[in-house]
Amino acid sequence: MSISKITGLAVVAGLGIFALTGCAAAAPAPSASTNTIAIDEAAAALLPDEFKDGISVASDIPYAPMELFDDNDNVTGFDYDLSVAIGQKLGVELSFEDQDWDGIIPSLQSGAHDIIMSGMNDTLERQQVLDFVDYFSAGFAVVVAEGNPEGIANFADLCGKTVAIQTATAQIDLINAVNADVCSDAIAVLEFPDDNAAQNAIRAGKAVAGVNDGQVAAYTAQTAGEGKYFDLVAPTDSPEGYTSALTGVGVLKANTGLTSAIQAAIQSLIDDGTYAELLAKWNLSPFAVTEATINGTK
Repeated sequence: MSISKITGLAVVAGLGIFALTGCAAAAPAPSASTNTIAIDEAAAALLPDEFKDGISVASDIPYAPMELFDDNDNVTGFDYDLSVAIGQKLGVELSFEDQDWDGIIPSLQSGAHDIIMSGMNDTLERQQVLDFVDYFSAGFAVVVAEGNPEGIANFADLCGKTVAIQTATAQIDLINAVNADVCSDAIAVLEFPDDNAAQNAIRAGKAVAGVNDGQVAAYTAQTAGEGKYFDLVAPTDSPEGYTSALTGVGVLKANTGLTSAIQAAIQSLIDDGTYAELLAKWNLSPFAVTEATINGTK
């Protein structure tokens, strides 16, 4: 999985970890909430005629828990569930299609797909080509032992403790920044060749926590092993350069009507509680937004 999906220093390194942590456990069961959503007539009225026969979604799969394949090779994940809900609000079908990351924006430009839902961050660079309807706030998160016995709430709470992190990742840079900014007693880092080994260090009590891309950390906490091993902590004290980044639905700038319709549909899902239900299903509630902004990154 390309690290281009996440940009800047915020959330760089967890993208390959699904291959190590996500495949071993089943994804959450389908949610009934997306089967009972009524059309939002106001949102549907904004949809241009050219998209009323359906909207094609480009997504680079897998990137759990945003998008992945289940045991029957069917697409699932938070982005997929949200796409189904958007379609029901608009009264059209959104077809979710696998698209290589390197060609995902060109696939819109060529007309092969209409929108992107693939954990794509809303960046100023991408805004030159796309408009984003923002629906998620991505950032680093902390995985702790079940019950959070050390009471970790923020990165500062890790000072003087030991964390387990996959080697050669931006999470190590993050911890170095926390040490420089706030710790008089430095955080000790145990480096491991992969995230499974880092998880095992937490299980064995050799480290109190691990640090990861927020989405990947959430999926690890939800699905790692047969038992319940981990809890998720979403710190709010990230150092400068490591703060959260908005994730959005990418739409070509020329398709302003489509952008407006999707924004209205997502806002309707936020307002009626469906959005919160889907976040909870995928253990992503800490990364919620309260408003579906357009190009919220400034």
